[in-house]
Amino acid sequence: MLFTFLKYLQPTHYFALKRKDETYVFPKTENLPKEILQQLEEDNGLKSDLAKEYDLSWQALNKGYIASGENYTYFKKLPLVDEYRFIHKYFHSVWCLYVLVLRLFTFKNPLKEIPAYLKGRKVKRSTYLQRPIEHKEFKSYKSRLVEEKPLISVIIPTLNRYLYLKDVLKDLELQDYTNFEVILVDQSEPYQEDFYKGWNLDLKVIQQTEKALWLARNRAIQLAKGEYVLLYDDDSRVETDWITQHIKTLDFFKADISSGVSISTEGGEVPAHYSFFHISSQLDTGNVLLKKKVFKKIGLFDRQFEKQRMGDGEYGLRSYLEGFLNVSNPYAKRLHLKVGSGGLREMGSWDAFRTEKWFAPRPIPSVLYLFRKYHGNKRARLALLKTVPPSIIPYKFKRNKPMLLIGVFLSVFLLPVILIQVYKSWRLSTQKLKEGAKIERW
Repeated sequence: MLFTFLKYLQPTHYFALKRKDETYVFPKTENLPKEILQQLEEDNGLKSDLAKEYDLSWQALNKGYIASGENYTYFKKLPLVDEYRFIHKYFHSVWCLYVLVLRLFTFKNPLKEIPAYLKGRKVKRSTYLQRPIEHKEFKSYKSRLVEEKPLISVIIPTLNRYLYLKDVLKDLELQDYTNFEVILVDQSEPYQEDFYKGWNLDLKVIQQTEKALWLARNRAIQLAKGEYVLLYDDDSRVETDWITQHIKTLDFFKADISSGVSISTEGGEVPAHYSFFHISSQLDTGNVLLKKKVFKKIGLFDRQFEKQRMGDGEYGLRSYLEGFLNVSNPYAKRLHLKVGSGGLREMGSWDAFRTEKWFAPRPIPSVLYLFRKYHGNKRARLALLKTVPPSIIPYKFKRNKPMLLIGVFLSVFLLPVILIQVYKSWRLSTQKLKEGAKIERW
């Protein structure tokens, strides 16, 4: 990573890895256009000129710079004081203290660490994401791809959600882009064949007796006739221009993947960090449009994630490493209802790090399989340190920082139980690694 301390705070982030072309995603500052540099804030408080360059590159990428050009292929070591200044600028003070404590516990020199940390505390927290890079031409952009009307294959796996699926199909009937097919893989019991009669859609229904999410998506992708595949969920609502906005984004940025955003409250706003275009560091199979060539190049979904978590995260990472451009798209949004029955909840865990039983594996083994496979054991352990203690608190308090802090303290008292949970997950992920990926090639 640009700054070494990011390995503590983002140990398993997509952008921590080199792509297959031996480059990182971070643009070289010297190659940034003048109009982009004018929208960045140079930090003269950083000690080294190299740290200033890296800081500008970080800003550019995170503020929404999307362009082809020369990127960094390696990063040099920076002064300790610059490392601490950087994390204080961009991360909550609690996480900065976490880094200090972690480094002291790993026998770093306190006479150097503590003064550098205290100097870093003097910097004001950056509000740079409040001023993202604008792509003003997008709204008025006349997409040739939209005008060409390529066939889009909308893929929806479903399980016992007919009540919500009715609204899903109604929204698709109202789309202003009409050249699409819908491939629906129904795993419901009982299966309601009559439900699918009378829809004004090019609708293909596959009845699947095995309840398996990634099998369902893989089967549908293989049957898709379109050159573009739009993955969707059975408990979501979208606006009439949803498909159009996805296609337009691919065309405008010459991208391979358009990752739509999700909101969980009707009428709610798109979260601030998803409210502008930027290179995406995730892939949500409930709202994403991909060129079919992505699947042909890197294969289908890894079935090691069946009935577990992060199968879409792994696919996003795999596509990133291959060099496909994935753009986070604020205009292709969906309302994700996250209903309490049916779907993935009936096939496995809803949360990657929270367990339903005292001695169940924590996190879900597929999470450690992903972390260890791509980032190695050391980074996987750093990820466990950062994510497991806050996961003691129930899911509904996930975004409540005081409650997460309580979870950290509780984890100290529950340490013997947590160690057993993590050991089980580590052992099961080792079995997955030995078995290897279950990726079907086209």
